[in-house]
Amino acid sequence: MESIILKRIKEKKFVLIAEIGVNYYDIAKEENITPIDAAKLMITKAKDAGIHAVKFQTYKAETLAAKDSPYYWDINEEPTKTQRELFKKFDTFGYEEYKELHDYCDSIGIEFLSTAFDYESADYLDKLMNVYKISSSDLSNLPFIEYQAKKGKPILLSVGASNEDEIETAIKTIKKVNNKPIILLHCVLEYPTPYEHANLNKIVTLSKKYPDLIIGYSDHTKPDKNYDILTTAYNLGASVIEKHYTLNKSLKGNDHYHAMDPNDAKEILKKIEYIDTIRGNYDLKCLESEEKARKNARRSIVSYGDISKGQIITKEMLTYKRPGIGISPTEINKIIGKTAKIDIKDDTILQYEMFE
Repeated sequence: MESIILKRIKEKKFVLIAEIGVNYYDIAKEENITPIDAAKLMITKAKDAGIHAVKFQTYKAETLAAKDSPYYWDINEEPTKTQRELFKKFDTFGYEEYKELHDYCDSIGIEFLSTAFDYESADYLDKLMNVYKISSSDLSNLPFIEYQAKKGKPILLSVGASNEDEIETAIKTIKKVNNKPIILLHCVLEYPTPYEHANLNKIVTLSKKYPDLIIGYSDHTKPDKNYDILTTAYNLGASVIEKHYTLNKSLKGNDHYHAMDPNDAKEILKKIEYIDTIRGNYDLKCLESEEKARKNARRSIVSYGDISKGQIITKEMLTYKRPGIGISPTEINKIIGKTAKIDIKDDTILQYEMFE
């Protein structure tokens, strides 16, 4: 299937990516179904909500984290104390499962993605994806970035918890071996991200520094009532937004507590559509809807006193009044010095046929 993400970007349309990650394991328990069925259920509901792409996370705990790697999340929401222990709960899927999910996405018309966290998954996911996603956590893992970039596909690159020199180096590493589009995602590596830490002006900075790249936002805030975080990100230049996604935001553990659900997604897309409506276009010209007001609110050149046939027109014989259906004041120099063809009464809206 053609990349929905890239197609929409080319058409200058907003892209919303649902980061399912590994949330389907908890949904499977809640719904008393298999993890693969839970993943498909989440995909279906994402598609129904209007989401454009879904993204998973592909890893094996042993290759991702050392045994005693410390946690960096809110343990009131996710009490697991080491990364290895947490990741081990959610690493049973392999190529066959992701192939099944890819095929299911294709069948209903939503794009499939998964972040690879090791070389093996980067290889087998290559057959299943149009776009690679590189996690903020791998921004300094230059050998792995280059390995994925050599696959020759567009890349989504999150830049959470990174400094300017690190971002620059990662981009250069990609461009050295890959000339496809790069989508740079501002991100804050804090789970959840307090609203006051969202630092959305970084989107503006990234847009100015990298005008040749597509700029987006990967969000870790809890959905706010009016979705101001995401709509502000969009208004600041994030044309692609990735947000964690669940079917039940009240579930404890992992990424449910700062995720959007299908209803949130619908509202986000509705608000983005409204923003697009009120933004309009960039043309510096009168709108079609303004034409009536333009005609009636602008002024025409009007006779100031009676003008007799044969009189030479002087500036003192003229004034300017609404509506703008006669000769425009911008053309006054074309009237001064002309001769009246007819008698013209006071307060007459002047037309060119009245002069010779």
